[in-house]
Amino acid sequence: MDVQLTGRRALVTGSSAGLGEATARMLAAEGADVVVHGRDEARVTAVVDAIRTSGGRADVAIGDLVTDDGADAVVAQALAGGPVDILVNNAGSYDHLSWAEATPAVWATTYEVNVISGVRLIQRLVPLMRERGWGRVIQIGGGLAIQPMSVQPHYNATLAARHNLAVSLARELAGSGVTSNVVAPGAILTDAVRDLLVDIAPAHEWGESFEEIERHAATEWVPNDVGRFGRPEEIAAAVVYLASPFAAYVSGATLRVDGGTIRSVH
Repeated sequence: MDVQLTGRRALVTGSSAGLGEATARMLAAEGADVVVHGRDEARVTAVVDAIRTSGGRADVAIGDLVTDDGADAVVAQALAGGPVDILVNNAGSYDHLSWAEATPAVWATTYEVNVISGVRLIQRLVPLMRERGWGRVIQIGGGLAIQPMSVQPHYNATLAARHNLAVSLARELAGSGVTSNVVAPGAILTDAVRDLLVDIAPAHEWGESFEEIERHAATEWVPNDVGRFGRPEEIAAAVVYLASPFAAYVSGATLRVDGGTIRSVH
């Protein structure tokens, strides 16, 4: 299926690994020119080289989005190759701190990294999309935005903010040809998550093979209807759909890719 992304340019933040890397790779495979962003030049360059080796088109953008100067630098690098049509705000961080451990300073830092960084790029790039009459803004959110856990409350709250700002932006962009939506992953098997599962498996008696560990974790820890963790490529596919012309009638929506983890009508 041709998703009609050839000639479109996409900036995917935090795309030197994990969900961002999978998204950048799939957008490139579908014909988009991709800007791979990160703070580690070697890691970003490795992803760009891999995309180019596979026949795709990709450029590098290095910078820390928690400062205005860093965001300006990233935007300048992204625009050097042409107008940005698609912005995927994926960059962010999380930890497993409890309410007692998450100090106000941690809350503030997490909000700056996970929310304000994306706002900086929206304010710099969306007006240009609006002038051209076409654009896509996609936040990577998560089920914890609407079904939070007792731990990592600061992270849960930033996901809720990402969902909320996406809907507000959609209302602001009404009739402009630019859409704003959210992809909300469930538990996704990135390298970091795999390492975590293997590390905590003995304490839970989840078995020794990874197949056993994943099955038990998807039943006891993050229960869902499918019985496994999602894969980064499954999130990337949702982003590709929302970035395409086929999603032109999707506005202010949350596309859940979580195997049924969120057990409510939403």
